[in-house]
Amino acid sequence: MLGRASGAVLVGVDARLVEVEVDLGSGLPTISAVGLPDSAVREGIDRIRSALRHSGYKLPERRVTINLAPAELRKQGTSLDLPIAAGLLIADEQLRAIDPAATLFAGELGLDGGLRPVRGALAIALAARAAGRRTLFVPRGNADEAALVEGLSVIGLSTLADLACASDPGPPWPRPDAAGLLRAAAAEGPACDLADVRGQAAARRALEVAAAGGHHLLMTGPPGAGKTMLARRLATILPPLELGEALEVTRVWSAAGLAHGLVTRRPFRAPHHGISFAGMTGGGSRLRPGEISLASHGVLYLDEMTEFRRDALEALRQPVEEGTITVVRLNASAVLPASFALVASMNPCNCGFHGSAGERCKCTPLEIKRYLARLSGPLLDRFDLVLDVPPIELAALGRAAAGESSAMVRDRVVAARSRQHERFGPEGPRCNAQMGPAELDRHATLDGDARRMLLVAGTRMGLSARGFDRVRRVARTLADLEGRDALDASHVAEALQYRHSATLGRD
Repeated sequence: MLGRASGAVLVGVDARLVEVEVDLGSGLPTISAVGLPDSAVREGIDRIRSALRHSGYKLPERRVTINLAPAELRKQGTSLDLPIAAGLLIADEQLRAIDPAATLFAGELGLDGGLRPVRGALAIALAARAAGRRTLFVPRGNADEAALVEGLSVIGLSTLADLACASDPGPPWPRPDAAGLLRAAAAEGPACDLADVRGQAAARRALEVAAAGGHHLLMTGPPGAGKTMLARRLATILPPLELGEALEVTRVWSAAGLAHGLVTRRPFRAPHHGISFAGMTGGGSRLRPGEISLASHGVLYLDEMTEFRRDALEALRQPVEEGTITVVRLNASAVLPASFALVASMNPCNCGFHGSAGERCKCTPLEIKRYLARLSGPLLDRFDLVLDVPPIELAALGRAAAGESSAMVRDRVVAARSRQHERFGPEGPRCNAQMGPAELDRHATLDGDARRMLLVAGTRMGLSARGFDRVRRVARTLADLEGRDALDASHVAEALQYRHSATLGRD
């Protein structure tokens, strides 16, 4: 007797379909699995034994061989519990045969037969639709997430016993109103507000420019100047998530086990400086997404950047440029999304007070040089905006009035982003920071005075070709914030101010 069912496993943030074949042969009653199952899949056999018994099914008194195809793909995770159980019941004729070419199962079984949510339900649903499957059976805890995929009938199950009606499951799970959820999240407002920041007019302006153009920002200054407070408020002035962006964020977060429904706010990730290379880029034995993928369409904040491991920092160079990262491990490889706004902060020296008017620096020139040498030139060159954040005097802090709220600043950011979307079209870059050479030549042309200013200043500052183009991108954003199509010398001058400390004392 042979039973067939279809399942799926995660590889990075994508799902790969797995065909489950169950053969009931003669011999001693045993169950074996072939096709590179990992320990979680093999342990699932014991869960299935108990789940069948508690769900009113009988375990076949036969020799059971389970084949998981394709054989070269390592099967990891617990999502194959449900398709293996379905294939076993179909083979023993306790369950009516279900067309494996039209149906897919995913779910983890408890010993009592209950179904528990699994990671990556959205990715599994997307893979099912791409493969032409019409129906997806998942635990109820995954049903809302899987139902976000159009063109697929999702059936939410509570227990293994619910499979008895799999051939006539009734109405599909209702599709969530994703657009309504996003509108509601945008209307709620942020947990923190840019109005909380007193003073720091230059830093507030830099945050607005970074948000409007998707630019990467590095802030330097003494302890207590407000760098972290400013960075945490960048996410509050970014445009609300669009549906496509929300689905991609949800796919990544679900694969990491951090979400079982639509993610409605832009991520803000602030990993500890002790994070490993794999924790930053993704990987591990199960090839999970790292911090740079979890920050996609949001903000990745590195506090005290000089304290991070060198390999973890250098791993940012490719994703910052390309918006994706390719992770290669022994058993698999995956291309993970990594389109984020990088924001970092650091002290100017070990004691933190180099160049500060309030405190005297205790570091020697050699110590300062060694401290700054922790960051490579190529990494620093990838920041569009480098800003000195001075401390605020306590007397001035008490007199400073509250600044503009996040909502007011976000309105200008959204208007600037709208101009960029109209300019680039649906197939072009999402924002100015992603412009390539062709877009720069077409949309960031400089008049005679602006070009001469950039060439003279770039020569004096020792700008690289990458730095030269980054100034033009920032200038394009400054013009967008003013609602202007043409760039002039004032835009270039302000953009150059954000590059003047990019060398961080290296000159």
